[in-house]
Amino acid sequence: MERASVSTNPRTVEEVFKDYKGRRAGMLKALTADVEDFYQQCDPEKENLCLYGFPDEAWEVNLPAEEVPPELPEPALGINFARDGMLRKDWLSLVAVHSDAWLLAVSFYYGARFDKNERKRLFNMINELPTVFDVVTGKKSVKEKTSNNNSGSNKTKAAGKRAAEPQAKMSRPPPPPAKEEEDTVEEDEDEHGDTYCGSCGGNYTADEFWIGCDICEKWYHGKCVKITPARAEHIKQYKCPSCSNKRARM
Repeated sequence: MERASVSTNPRTVEEVFKDYKGRRAGMLKALTADVEDFYQQCDPEKENLCLYGFPDEAWEVNLPAEEVPPELPEPALGINFARDGMLRKDWLSLVAVHSDAWLLAVSFYYGARFDKNERKRLFNMINELPTVFDVVTGKKSVKEKTSNNNSGSNKTKAAGKRAAEPQAKMSRPPPPPAKEEEDTVEEDEDEHGDTYCGSCGGNYTADEFWIGCDICEKWYHGKCVKITPARAEHIKQYKCPSCSNKRARM
């Protein structure tokens, strides 16, 4: 475990970026070229495991650092537990998302003492590289938005893109049938005025992430059921806590 917690202590923007690139290369290797070895090491029967990347482009699956607080930010804990409960490609995509988050956390941990311009330069250098998620999933861009097809599948409009195959309902609750073409954005919330969160009872607001249960068809704030937009991307069929509990009791 010693290696996972070692800090190289880079001091300049260029040094931090080099550290980022090395760790990123190691994690990409684990999730692509060495994926069979990585998959086998993430045994769900083991304790909480993390994926670490190192500045020398190596990777390691190991237990989290024992010291509190750790010398560096820690990666996602317990990646092995979800391995057998998801499709393999979805699990790898989820690990990739958490890997990106960890890489940024480490870089900005090192860059905490940089001034505004240095931090901006560091982020711009990082942003020129594809994310781990982009590489693992084969995506060229994660900035796609909905196009001109805004009729029919309105309940998934805010998710940006939804494939034809069954997926968990995301984002906005479905609006009533369209009235007139000149309906404004301001009227959007009025259309959903009778939509309430099945958890907290709060009214629908257009600036919050929502997810719909595919069983009872109730809608929930993502934050109320602990579902983020990134996680929802990997859910084929979403069951709210109430429906999940009912199924468990049967």
